[in-house]
Amino acid sequence: VRPWVFKIFSVVVRGRRGMGMTWRRLAAVFAVLGALHMSGCEGAPSPPVCDDTLGCVEIGPGAPVVLGVLQVLSGDLRTIGMDQLRGVELAVEDLGGAVAGHPVALKLEDSLCTEAGGSTAALRLAADPAVVAVIGPTCSSAAVSASRVLSEAGLTMISGSSTAPTLTAVAGERGAAWRPGFWRTAQNDALQGKAAATFARERLGARRAATVDEGDAYTRGLAQAFARVFEALGGEVVLATAVNKGDADMRPVIEALAMSGAEFLFLPLFRPEGDHFILQARAEGLLDRVRAMTSDGLYLPAFLDAVGGAAMGLYYVLPRKPTGSAYEAFVERYVARYGEAPSTSYHAHTRDATVLLLSAVAAAAEKRPDGGLRLGRERLRRAVRATSGFHGLTGELRCDEFGDCGAVGFTVTRLEDPAAGISALDRNVLETY
Repeated sequence: VRPWVFKIFSVVVRGRRGMGMTWRRLAAVFAVLGALHMSGCEGAPSPPVCDDTLGCVEIGPGAPVVLGVLQVLSGDLRTIGMDQLRGVELAVEDLGGAVAGHPVALKLEDSLCTEAGGSTAALRLAADPAVVAVIGPTCSSAAVSASRVLSEAGLTMISGSSTAPTLTAVAGERGAAWRPGFWRTAQNDALQGKAAATFARERLGARRAATVDEGDAYTRGLAQAFARVFEALGGEVVLATAVNKGDADMRPVIEALAMSGAEFLFLPLFRPEGDHFILQARAEGLLDRVRAMTSDGLYLPAFLDAVGGAAMGLYYVLPRKPTGSAYEAFVERYVARYGEAPSTSYHAHTRDATVLLLSAVAAAAEKRPDGGLRLGRERLRRAVRATSGFHGLTGELRCDEFGDCGAVGFTVTRLEDPAAGISALDRNVLETY
């Protein structure tokens, strides 16, 4: 307030020669000050107003839309995480590097493919008020903890590869790890387990099966999904066992499997535990007597390089790879940009997750008078939830009430030439579901 306003206030309140202030004079003071305040503020922008139940992200004029990227960026599964990070980068390029007139910036965090890693990385992203939403994580174990942290913070996340049934739905019922801020464009392993069990029971005629997992959300959930369907088809699961993360000596489990009488083994394992298991199971003669199947956790060139001929005859149940001219053009860009082919199909699922999420951001964001954006967090969730008829590289996506958005089929392949690598495995498709 300018000095002359104080002078008016002093004159009116004190009156002439120390006379007392009257209520009429006091009213005059506030009327004058009110008029001065209104005239002085004329044309100033109103302060931000957010009426979203989960709060808003305020993005200033020209400021970036910050997207959190939660992936495995170190360790044995770094190849998968980097594959998906590249899918995010190319997706942003597909959108011209911007959304709603603002550039897109990526904030990377390493989820380590562990529950603790997912929680720590999610806390870092949740602490940054500029982060509008999150892509990832790579692994289901990290997704269990990360989705809890990010959902409680009001954030939205979409994963292109976290496939554990408990994250969304099991047999049509909400999963134990379901959170309102989690969606995925990857498959639900309840369906992948069904494909594996159907192949083992109906195509191979197996009657007695055993499963081996690592106790985490992904491997345990996939093994349990297999067991449910295998038994529903008239088979018997004679042993359901696990190895520990970090185990190198697999002989106790191999001996138990040999004694179980199983005709078929389902082994949804990761590296390096999967490397140790296959090498030792072959050395002990188990894989010469019993047919075995694994999944996408060992669908890696590094695994084939490590185990070589010990993996001969190993079956894989895998998400069906995308096809079509749009996907082929995308892979050409990928190779031109990074100098190598994608290592898994999850780069495409993560690319679709990114485009879907940023499209929802564009639909939910409100333009501010100053040229910035206001993005309501619940409004963004509603936009994602409403996704239907979204045409991605992996097919036509639609998000259901539990967070499953993917359009995924499955193939069963058999490894007959380990030295020829992943490409030879891809060409030897035995069944499609």
